[in-house]
Amino acid sequence: MITDPSQVAPAQDSWAGLTTTVRTCTACPELVASRTSVVAGVLPAGASAVDVLLVGEAPGAQEDLAGVPFVGRSGQLLDSLLAEAGLQRERVGIANVLKCRPPANRKPRRAEVSRCRPWLEQQLGLAAPRVVVALGVTAAEWFFGSGARIAALRQTVHDWSDRSLVVTYHPSAAIRFGPRGAPLAALREDLRMVARLAAAAPGTIGG
Repeated sequence: MITDPSQVAPAQDSWAGLTTTVRTCTACPELVASRTSVVAGVLPAGASAVDVLLVGEAPGAQEDLAGVPFVGRSGQLLDSLLAEAGLQRERVGIANVLKCRPPANRKPRRAEVSRCRPWLEQQLGLAAPRVVVALGVTAAEWFFGSGARIAALRQTVHDWSDRSLVVTYHPSAAIRFGPRGAPLAALREDLRMVARLAAAAPGTIGG
């Protein structure tokens, strides 16, 4: 059982090894008590690195059951928008700020995000994405700190640890505000920008 990810995560030298290790994490007792599984994140089959890594907030109910990120309604919308942008889901890595579902899908607490942070830091290092996409406020705050605002951060390619970072709305916000809502239009536009960035980068997605 792992109670301090900061002591363990940096020693993981492969995505597969980190995934196996994170599934034994017990750093957050409340999350351990309520979770069905630890949703570590996914890379394309056979890939050791990706051009694009999407970072969401935390697993929902369906993700908790499946052990895979973005398989519910938000994931279905994300799949559709990725395909529209020319970024096939199976060619994009996906991770979350929090690896366990918060009870009743509440917002992750700062202490939970802090304890879980080493896992995502190591995932970013191992996946070596050329483009990182922060989906939603919690992901934006992970990169920019408390008070980060999507409206102020999107439509700009930020530099983060020598990687391109794009901030946009979470698919759940696009669903909540409906097909004519601003979050859906923004998410669609931003993923198209991500696709252009990925296409301009050397190498191929999932290489």
